[in-house]
Amino acid sequence: MRYLPLTDGDRAAMLAAIGAESVDALFRDVPRSVWLDRPLDLPRALGEIEVERALARLAARNLPASSVPSFLGCGVYRHHVPAAVDHLIQRGEFLTSYTPYQPEVSQGTLQSMFEFQTQVALITGMDVANASMYDGATSCAEAVMMANRLTRRKKAILAGDLHPHYRDTTATYARFGGFAVAARAADPAGGDDLAAGIDAETSCVVVQNPGCFGHVRDLAPLAEACHRAGALLVVVVAEAVSLGLVEPPGAMGADIVAGEGQSLGNPMSFGGPHLGLFAAREKFVRQMPGRLVGETVDAEGRRGFVLTLSTREQHIRREKATSNICTNSGLCALAFAIHLALLGEAGFTRLARLNHARAARLADRLAALPGVRVLTERFFNELTVRLPRAAAPVVETLARRGLLAGVPASRLWPERPDLADLLIVAATELTTEEDMDALAQGLGEVLR
Repeated sequence: MRYLPLTDGDRAAMLAAIGAESVDALFRDVPRSVWLDRPLDLPRALGEIEVERALARLAARNLPASSVPSFLGCGVYRHHVPAAVDHLIQRGEFLTSYTPYQPEVSQGTLQSMFEFQTQVALITGMDVANASMYDGATSCAEAVMMANRLTRRKKAILAGDLHPHYRDTTATYARFGGFAVAARAADPAGGDDLAAGIDAETSCVVVQNPGCFGHVRDLAPLAEACHRAGALLVVVVAEAVSLGLVEPPGAMGADIVAGEGQSLGNPMSFGGPHLGLFAAREKFVRQMPGRLVGETVDAEGRRGFVLTLSTREQHIRREKATSNICTNSGLCALAFAIHLALLGEAGFTRLARLNHARAARLADRLAALPGVRVLTERFFNELTVRLPRAAAPVVETLARRGLLAGVPASRLWPERPDLADLLIVAATELTTEEDMDALAQGLGEVLR
């Protein structure tokens, strides 16, 4: 039997049942210009052993961040993941579980989501958090749409140091959701006056803290300006570990917090899967996307957990739904919750302080290099430096030597040639003095 065991007769019967003339008719809404009219450029079928060897050769071309000195960041960070995290999330009852539609048989999953929500609310300084979104970028877009519903306005201002992936995802949602996005130009100096752009049509201002260039900002004045104009402040946190040291968004007046939870419990994994964080003020809870797990008691008074609020299309009528997001990122959420529980409050704070100390040490080392200038004055564990030449070729040269020197700004803002000499570097608790020596020596040699 083939992997797709339908016969021509089976297909004909199904097409007749739905009134379609052909399989191609099912795709009539897709423009013919994007149809593939030739076979895919793939090798012919191979045996299992041959496939394993071919894939192993492809994988060997990668340079894993865990195998070399790495200063990569910009939304994906290399942190230590305790062995207990992987051990626990691979238990069958967690690894194979799906959306907990039936609370009577999903108490373990529901409780883990409840604990995750509690942790997210605590570290963001917000009243309520939901149970796992896809990733930080889609959480950002969902936050804007939530602000649109709450304010009945249709324009979002996006800060210049918002990660371009978050910006572009929000713009895609805007294109099909019928709202406007005013994206400010990339601002490596971190001095963009966002309050000046707020008008009567603005539903929210979206700002990242720490920003994509590394700047840490006091957002309280911006929150006040938003609220005076009837707009909301959406704060994006791409590095969750920063919440152990940086003033939480809730304390600075944020109305909605969208973030990325990869830093806790989840490895870099070449870019995914990731975990979206989402928190808000309690008065806005009815407009939150996704689902919210709550604590209750059963008929006998015993503690239990249920889906208190479910606003997805799967749960309620489409016209009442806030979104159709948040599938099973639950396993990533569980890893986050286990890691944070192992750290505890004191451990989380120590981890954040260690990250900042390593980054401060790195900044001093880079500032001492001839021709290198550190641009970010207030940072957590990530900062931007200006090199005396284009950063991308420098990064490529060092990568060939087994050193991941950071992310060139030109990779994220290719349309901005004036940013070509900027390099964004991150340091975490896994960054050693030897790693910093390697980066300083490598940059010194390449820039000489």
